[in-house]
Amino acid sequence: MVPHLTTALNGPINELEQRILDSMPAIERWFRLEWMEHTPLFYSSVDVRNAGFKLAPVDTSLCPHGWNNLSPAMQPLAVQAAMVAIEKICPEAKNLLLVAENKSNKSDYNWAYLSNLAQLRRIFHMAGLNVRIGSIDSSIKKSTTLTLPNGESVTLEPVCRNNDRIGLKDFDPCTILLNNELTTGVPGILEDLPTQYLLPPLHGSGSVRRKSEHYRCYDEVVKRFGKLLGVDPWFISPMYTTCKDIDLSQETGVDSLSTTVDSLLAKIKKKYKEYGIQEKPFVVIKTGCSSLASKDLSVNKTQTVSTGVLMIRNAKELREHPDLSAFAAQASCKRMGDPNNQLLREVIVQEGVHTKERLDDAVAEPVVYTMDRYVVGGFYRVHAGRNVDENLCAPDSNYVPLAFADGTELPQAGMKPGASTPNRFYMYGVIARLAMLAASYELEASDPNLETYE
Repeated sequence: MVPHLTTALNGPINELEQRILDSMPAIERWFRLEWMEHTPLFYSSVDVRNAGFKLAPVDTSLCPHGWNNLSPAMQPLAVQAAMVAIEKICPEAKNLLLVAENKSNKSDYNWAYLSNLAQLRRIFHMAGLNVRIGSIDSSIKKSTTLTLPNGESVTLEPVCRNNDRIGLKDFDPCTILLNNELTTGVPGILEDLPTQYLLPPLHGSGSVRRKSEHYRCYDEVVKRFGKLLGVDPWFISPMYTTCKDIDLSQETGVDSLSTTVDSLLAKIKKKYKEYGIQEKPFVVIKTGCSSLASKDLSVNKTQTVSTGVLMIRNAKELREHPDLSAFAAQASCKRMGDPNNQLLREVIVQEGVHTKERLDDAVAEPVVYTMDRYVVGGFYRVHAGRNVDENLCAPDSNYVPLAFADGTELPQAGMKPGASTPNRFYMYGVIARLAMLAASYELEASDPNLETYE
């Protein structure tokens, strides 16, 4: 299926698209130089929002699910990228252990997530690896085979440890790929594995990452990229601020957050006025711990999605929001490695980015997938019941693969902005790679074994 998109076909987004296309040689060289200095993520996914007047990433995952939603036509590209990624890390690689998410029991593994595991297994098998799927969940005590609706099966096997290596009973991998965000903390079985490659590293897990650090790194990246293009970095970056040590169960905490919301909305309105934008601004309030707002992009329609996000248009709306109490409970998490086991109370207030993308009259947003430094596909998250200023990661969302009418992911030269789907997808890929680069900066800055990058 080739998505038929309805987008904003005039205004700054087309100027941005034209600048990106005209600057493609300079952009690709800029990325090449960056990857000479920084290590690309093994894999990632980036949620992108196209407001018609700006284009920005709103979430970056280092343990992406949803690989089952990518177009089959893009699979060869993913396989080639997997080959490159593996050769960099472990050229003599033979066995790869894919570690699945934890579930309370095997019935909680929905068919969509299992299809995601099957697709990853297929990609790395085609890349020349023996692939087995392991579980560090205590409920998986023996080899468990689960059958998908299409007849394909996924076998989960309990992960075991032997001194400083982990694997399966009869399977010794050199590489362990986490498809588990470790949202409840880092289990001891994954610590101290000096003779194996663990991807992503433990300091990239959901219970350790801080959104504020990622956004700080992204700001640094886009300031330099904006200078390269000659555009205001605001067009490709949402403004944000961080509220630290805030207790939303107390009135003083809500007061402080309300003040922050009003302050950021005032800055957004100033930008809107500067560029003649008529939309009504809003902000997105997120928990500072990546684990608390994590989401499963392979969800089926019956799965519950995290409520760790609030969309707010004014401070009064915040105080009256029906999910404020639930959000307050989620906004506290334990600091990883803190001997005093103190709670981290951190909230991110981020500029909301509208989405003007529509697919079959339903609001949509692209999610772009990368492996190593390459864009390998993506899909549209589509929700018929949501508005352009609402969170689309919700029950009843559908996922439509990004596909290309002419069978190529390469840009088309000479096409007018907004007239070429491949060109639009190339622009999405540039934004996704900026977010991926920022995540690389983030991991370097938080790596306990490396000096902070300059």
